[in-house]
Amino acid sequence: MRTAPPPDVLQAIALAEAEAKKAKKDPRRSHKGAAALATPVANAKVRERKAAPATAPPKFSKAARRFYNENIKEHEPQRLAKVLAAAGVASRRTCEELIFQGKVTVNGSVCTAPQTKVDISKDSIYVNGNRISKKLPPKLYFAVNKPKGYICSCGEPKSIISLFDDYLKGWNKIQPGVPKPRLFTVGRLDVATSGLIIITNDGEFAQKLSHPSSNIMKEYVVTIDGPVHRNHLIAISEGTKIDGVKCIPDLVEPLDVQSNTKRTRIRIAVHEGRNHEVRELVQNAGLEVYALKRVRIGRFRLSPDLGIGKFVELKQTDLKSLEGKK
Repeated sequence: MRTAPPPDVLQAIALAEAEAKKAKKDPRRSHKGAAALATPVANAKVRERKAAPATAPPKFSKAARRFYNENIKEHEPQRLAKVLAAAGVASRRTCEELIFQGKVTVNGSVCTAPQTKVDISKDSIYVNGNRISKKLPPKLYFAVNKPKGYICSCGEPKSIISLFDDYLKGWNKIQPGVPKPRLFTVGRLDVATSGLIIITNDGEFAQKLSHPSSNIMKEYVVTIDGPVHRNHLIAISEGTKIDGVKCIPDLVEPLDVQSNTKRTRIRIAVHEGRNHEVRELVQNAGLEVYALKRVRIGRFRLSPDLGIGKFVELKQTDLKSLEGKK
């Protein structure tokens, strides 16, 4: 004589049938049911697979590879204008104009689209009949103690880039077979301002460092012709309008009075970076600027050992300091 299954077995069968009906209506529920019936060992294996890294960690960090010119996209096609600028032909905007003018050929054909993707290691690229080298110059970064009287534009007799003439003359000995880099300033200092300025051939780095959204602090030492009183410091601290925008400094503090003269020095820090901002702040307070010198960008400070007109190549830690990172 057959007996009915125990009540707990009947209940389990009924639940399984109900779950199967629901799974047919909603396929997503079938995964939940399978997970509920999985054994602890199977669950452990799933967790182990999820915890395991998809790929092995890179040998160097992204920042390190960028600094040492191990470009992550080195073997991937890039925009033609970007490749020409990286090769030292000209600025990216000028390179785009050369392309539009039909002065650039790729694999024997004139190319007039700057966004055309090219592989410099495979494609044959000519500009004005001159072949572009398969090798790109390395990324270079320098801190310069700019002298007063030098301008930041390229191609002028007293351009700050002219301070690198001797360095570039010996380039073929330093980097044989590699084209000379096209150096330019990161941001600007007016002709009457001295002190710290960065020189590079890395356009992306320059854009990142100089863009207003970066909010990178810049510190200046202002020498005033005459005494500075408390009301002057208050007026500077309250800020002034420049091009219709209220600019307020982040730091204003007096420094020592120069013993051999009646001149006073003030430390001022700003992050907007507007044209002539520090001079406007000081003059708006009724003071006359005798000299203006930039001494810090981000966390990177101009070394007192770096002579006027001299430069030093920067390390990876210096680049982080420029961005305000520790």
